[in-house]
Amino acid sequence: MREHGLKLVALVLLALFATACDEGPPRLSLWHAYRGDEATALEEAVHRFELESGLGVDVLAVPFAGYASKLEAAIPREHGPDVFVDVHNRLGKFERLGLVAPVGDALGEAKDFAEPALKAVTVDGKVLGVPLAQKSFALYINRSLLPETPKTLTALVETKMPAGTFPFAYESESAYSHAAFLHTFHGEMLTSTGDFGMVGKEAEASLDLVHRWTEEGHIPGDADGALVAQLFSSGKVAAVMSGPWLLADLHVRFPLRIEPLPPLDEVHGAIRPYLTVDAAMLTPSGAGKPGARSLARFLAHERSSLEIRSSLGRQILPLRNVETQDAVAMAFRRAAEDAIPMPTSGAMRAAWVPADQAIRKVLRGDASSHDALVEAEERFRNAAAEAEPSSSPTPLFLVFSFGLVLAAFALVRRAKTATFRSDLRASKEAYRYLGVATVTVFFLVIVPLLVGAVTSFYSGTRNAPVYVGLANYVSILTARGGPLFGNGSFYRTLAVTVLWTVVNVAFHVVIGLVLALILSKPKLAARPLYRVLLILPWAAPSYITALTWKGMFQKQFGAVNALLGLVGVEPVSWFSKFSTAFAANVTTNVWLGFPFMMVVAMGALTSIPKEVLEAAEIDGATRTQRFFRVTLPLLRPSLLPSVILGAVWTFNMFNVVFLVSGGDPDGSTDILVSEAYRWAFTRDAQIGYAAAYAVIIFVLLFSTSELSDWWKRRRDAQARAAIAAHVLTEGA
Repeated sequence: MREHGLKLVALVLLALFATACDEGPPRLSLWHAYRGDEATALEEAVHRFELESGLGVDVLAVPFAGYASKLEAAIPREHGPDVFVDVHNRLGKFERLGLVAPVGDALGEAKDFAEPALKAVTVDGKVLGVPLAQKSFALYINRSLLPETPKTLTALVETKMPAGTFPFAYESESAYSHAAFLHTFHGEMLTSTGDFGMVGKEAEASLDLVHRWTEEGHIPGDADGALVAQLFSSGKVAAVMSGPWLLADLHVRFPLRIEPLPPLDEVHGAIRPYLTVDAAMLTPSGAGKPGARSLARFLAHERSSLEIRSSLGRQILPLRNVETQDAVAMAFRRAAEDAIPMPTSGAMRAAWVPADQAIRKVLRGDASSHDALVEAEERFRNAAAEAEPSSSPTPLFLVFSFGLVLAAFALVRRAKTATFRSDLRASKEAYRYLGVATVTVFFLVIVPLLVGAVTSFYSGTRNAPVYVGLANYVSILTARGGPLFGNGSFYRTLAVTVLWTVVNVAFHVVIGLVLALILSKPKLAARPLYRVLLILPWAAPSYITALTWKGMFQKQFGAVNALLGLVGVEPVSWFSKFSTAFAANVTTNVWLGFPFMMVVAMGALTSIPKEVLEAAEIDGATRTQRFFRVTLPLLRPSLLPSVILGAVWTFNMFNVVFLVSGGDPDGSTDILVSEAYRWAFTRDAQIGYAAAYAVIIFVLLFSTSELSDWWKRRRDAQARAAIAAHVLTEGA
């Protein structure tokens, strides 16, 4: 029997060995962040490569929002792809982090690529990507409104149009879009040394031009991508400046033509937007694999891949001689000839938000172009400031060790008490049930908190952190050396956050309680229907609701201003002042939050005995007296935990602030959590600084919760003492 068992084990091992020997060459891995037709086209092209080469490729689609961070985490640990597709402007940072390697023979013939595309993927003389597609602005024209294209954009903008129609539109408050005009005036977003370049007479002239167009009504204000697509599709704009991505959002019933951008005027010449290039990049491990280099070369050069990506994915190919693409693609290719490759410097990430804020201030008339750009330059320097010098972790280690010693001493002292062991044995069964939950909470809650706390003591990049001790906290609490209540300071943001929380929770409680009282009336007709309808705002995803309300608050085409216009009120620029932008945020969040308080209050009302209310009525109490003297005190124990929970939610309500006002005007409506987000993801990725913000937020909420519990215990103790004193008095 034993011999048969040994033979069986040997056969299994032999089969496993044979299977391993038959696996063939290892499979390649490719990551991308495409969606829709572009993703389908890429996967089909990879499938063609597998058929022709005999190599296997695992394709992974990663959401764009977290794409870069996943690459930064996976590649250094050998868990990343061999080849990945990304935009070229990240190459500078990727090279600094060691995530990419020169592509070598994967490029094929350099002369096959358009010069701007090849220049875009070249960093310090090294080609770090194989160009796959290029994207830049072109002119979309509604031929029913504009049969002939004027020779210059200025002539187009000044074309007389029917009432309610604009001759031209683009995302006017976006720095990426405005760069086209900035370059036309010979300005630049970022200098060759990595400094903020959007200053000086050239930048001011470009802003003054767009401001004049807005003031004269030639272009719509507050225009984002969704509004531009909507206006053009509905026939309210004759021409728009946008990229190939707009095609997916258009549903037009008029003759459409796409042309390269005309020159601005006879003096300034061509409009020069940014050019972004999607490239196949090789990781250090992938660059050493011939199969990975063959895959990148196949995607960029092979006819089967080009046909799939151009026809199915509608990508604009960055090759010199491509005659297979349609008229739309060829128009975008011609438009890219005057485009400027976006800089690959990591400092570019810190330039967008200050530039966006400066453009908004000028277009809304809140500041002159000179003042707005000078302020933007100062904000860029503040965001891109060098990390604090490294310091020794010894003091922090000593403090932490001392804390552990004190905790151990307290545990030992408690273990020596007479009742500890008996209590422990009596609680053994309870610990058995709590074990799984405790382990889960430890790994999903406690460990991330500890990691965040440790991160807050560091500065620098993810792969090269520098220990700076409490420098991040000192910088936050001293407002980085500026005025304590200056723009963007911690204390000003904290004040806005507290105001935001108090106002929202007050509205949530009042509206929720009033609606609960109304719906609790048994004689109310269609009561179940009202309950369902009033819960819908809470059931809908918050980000969808926030974007909907943002559109409703749009100055020119929003529903709110349309309703105000019916009663003779002038349109309000909701996001140009703190008061109106704050009101827009509060309105959205109240809409999202009152159903929760309504449901809690409805449940609490059902627990109030009818006899108590009837007794108060018999005693002659009015309706108001019954509510404030009987109903509200009985509701308080149920409402208080919900109010605390609602306050914590509102304190950290990132979605509404970020999606509705976006911090406008000038970052004044940002709250602590959105400010932490900006330090982590838009201001040169200062993760340690953002982690310090998160720790401070946690300490504030934890302290407030503990203070609330202490006040409740103290009040209950006073109530019990008063009752005891009353009993003793009665007894005496």
